[in-house]
Amino acid sequence: MPLAARTIGRFLDAGHRVGWVAGDEVYGSNPKLRSVLEERKVDYVLAVACSAEVTTFAGKFRADALAAKLPKRAWQKLSAGAGAKGHRFYDWAVIDLAEERPGSHRLLIRRNRTTGELAYHRCFSPAPVPLATLVRVAGSRWRVEETLQDHA
Repeated sequence: MPLAARTIGRFLDAGHRVGWVAGDEVYGSNPKLRSVLEERKVDYVLAVACSAEVTTFAGKFRADALAAKLPKRAWQKLSAGAGAKGHRFYDWAVIDLAEERPGSHRLLIRRNRTTGELAYHRCFSPAPVPLATLVRVAGSRWRVEETLQDHA
């Protein structure tokens, strides 16, 4: 079992609660970690590579191939939180995934409004949540990274 899964498991076993887990591609590409979080009913938003394969109700696709097929109306302008220069607005889209395990499984896609650069996140919650919630969690990861850089 990966270190992150063991650490989160110990934290939960000690009686603590976790609202959401957010992480970069290292964590998002780890199916064992995702399974452990889902078994424990811990919501997550974990980054994945553009080449990550996900299964939708229409079949299995790469994340970037799905993003390329999204219609213009699928994108919503939302803030990922406040930054040094104000709110960080991006375009966001979400796709429901077809998973055998219970819960809401989704692919969250972020598009930079200036460059068009895309980022991808696998998301899980025991019950469906609004897009704005997933965006807020995805944006919260940057605060952690900024804090780590400030103390490095």
